[in-house]
Amino acid sequence: MFFGKSYWKTTEQGIQKEWLLTNGIGGFAGGTIIGMNARRYHGLLIASLTPPVDRFLVLSQIHEDIITDNQEYHLGTFKTHDYTAHGEYYLEGFQNEYIPEFRYRVGSIFISKRICLRHMKNQVAVVYHIKNHHKKTTIRLIPLVNFRNYHYLSYSKNMPFNAAIGSKSIEITPYNMGEKILVECSDGAAVLKKQCYFYNMDYPYEHERGLSCTEDHYIPGFFEIELQPGKEKVITVVASIGDPIDVLDGEHLIEQEILRQKVLVKGLDSDKFREQLTLSADKFIVYRKSTDSKSIIAGYPWFTDWGRDTMISLTGLTLAANRFDDARDILSTFAHYEKDGLIPNVFSDTGGEPAYNTVDAALWYFEAVYKYIKYTGDLNYVVKNLLPVLKRIINGYKKGTHFDIKMDKDGLISAGNDETQLTWMDAKAGNWVVTPRHGKAVEINALWYNALMVINYILNEAGKNTETYAKLAEKAKKSFIKLFWNENSNCLYDVINNLEKDDKIRPNQVLAVSLSFPVIEGEMAKSVVDTVYSELYTALGLRTLNQKAGEYKGIYIGNQYMRDGAYHQGTVWTWPLGQFITAYARVYRGDNNIIKKLEEFFLPFEDHLKDSCIGSISEIFDGNEPLIPRGCCAQAWSVSEILRSYVEDYLPLKDNNITQQSCKKSGVRIQKKNQNHKNSD
Repeated sequence: MFFGKSYWKTTEQGIQKEWLLTNGIGGFAGGTIIGMNARRYHGLLIASLTPPVDRFLVLSQIHEDIITDNQEYHLGTFKTHDYTAHGEYYLEGFQNEYIPEFRYRVGSIFISKRICLRHMKNQVAVVYHIKNHHKKTTIRLIPLVNFRNYHYLSYSKNMPFNAAIGSKSIEITPYNMGEKILVECSDGAAVLKKQCYFYNMDYPYEHERGLSCTEDHYIPGFFEIELQPGKEKVITVVASIGDPIDVLDGEHLIEQEILRQKVLVKGLDSDKFREQLTLSADKFIVYRKSTDSKSIIAGYPWFTDWGRDTMISLTGLTLAANRFDDARDILSTFAHYEKDGLIPNVFSDTGGEPAYNTVDAALWYFEAVYKYIKYTGDLNYVVKNLLPVLKRIINGYKKGTHFDIKMDKDGLISAGNDETQLTWMDAKAGNWVVTPRHGKAVEINALWYNALMVINYILNEAGKNTETYAKLAEKAKKSFIKLFWNENSNCLYDVINNLEKDDKIRPNQVLAVSLSFPVIEGEMAKSVVDTVYSELYTALGLRTLNQKAGEYKGIYIGNQYMRDGAYHQGTVWTWPLGQFITAYARVYRGDNNIIKKLEEFFLPFEDHLKDSCIGSISEIFDGNEPLIPRGCCAQAWSVSEILRSYVEDYLPLKDNNITQQSCKKSGVRIQKKNQNHKNSD
């Protein structure tokens, strides 16, 4: 994707599009297409010292100064309290094809700047390709170094550094600690600066979020390289922490990374939309040191790995992306950490006990296991290694476990109290639980029925007795329909707590139709889909609350309290849209226009992939038009659910339609595949 000057007519416009690189161990790099750091989370190297957590900003920016004809031209773009440096004035174009590339021009001097993270290392390479059609010129490369937790800000008085130089290298020791930051250049000479700082870098997005928004960076020195007239030169700057710099050939590093990414999309038949989503999916799959296995980062730039997000995201990010080994690795890890019928919601970053404070993660685990079987056919692995865990989860929920999670006499699951937030709508501002959903939540019980049917399916396929689970599933289904159907609104209640029934229209009910084993079918299912479509659907996701509700919040902006108060009260989320698309495809499968309709659902995301975080999908959007992207600019389950529904719902219908049309033209008669059950494959 290429972007030209029309995308940064103003600085404010220029920071609206961001780029992101990841290294497979939780580290990342990110910024805007004009080179300005607009968030505290922007930087050329945010290292993960204990993968995939313990993240530290190491290298904020490299400022480039061109010195020619006794004049200095500054390519850096930044903002302070009272000054904005417009390096983007020299920016001719920005391209994001596997890696970001900035193209600058100063008179007849052309500069390409490419950024590449080394996979599985806390190391970044910044590669300059310079064509000098002018006089003898000097380029000065100035690294802005830091060493702080990526959530916080730093100031010069609190960041003493020691620095030493070699001929083409700078070694920085932060805070007199043993961890060293290495910055090395392939050309020129290193020049040491003493106690030099960049003051008051301003981050506009932090101001928008009601947070502190300025900080300082350390300048240890710079690299100075001469550019001869009429010559081309390639210069590589590598910054590293924890790993020695063993390769200074930046072009080689870029070739390696591009090849790695090309392997991920091999065989996708030049489906550009699917290719882009598959590459985006790769950014979220990381190695976790504490479990010695793969995990899934919930979102960039500030989330780590979460159990619920992992289970919801697993199908799209791994199975739909043909990463079956990663899927099995993740499922095995969570099986290992099952406890009292629950799976972890959050792993400890220090090796302590995981947190299990979620009612739905363990139930989503069943859906992930079922999808694993359907994609891989690996039933034997599941029966041998995962089935005992599935049984323990079911028994834990039946008998009762932590957080008041228990099965009621009607066969449905109740959970939590007025002080807990155990479902995905878990915002809490101070002591205020914004969306209290304790009791019997609609999606929890849809997931519960699905879990019972999944274990029933596995046992049946393995030739084992299924009677216990089949009877309980039937009981839960009857109770679900009786209790949750809202005659007045022709949809489902959101939560039932004793005799109180919450009739707010939320997207959670769509899971009753979309899961592999839907708890409602026929006209009831169609009515739910139609209601959600008319009340909650937007081009980029589903509103978390319909606009007519008194609690509806249409704008997600302001301080933490204001944002938490809007988080699930109208804000648009993309991930439920994937479930909605599945539900829509299921109830309207026989419609003549179904393929065209599904295409309409996916088309807005082809555009969104060029917006916000380029190549990815945002966490949330304002509930009000024009649906401004908010929250994490790249979210795992947003990408996952659009990719999963595209692969599972759209492509089979499209391919089947192409086959039918081809057969009709050739006179070949086709027979529909016999389906033994109504759940999706």
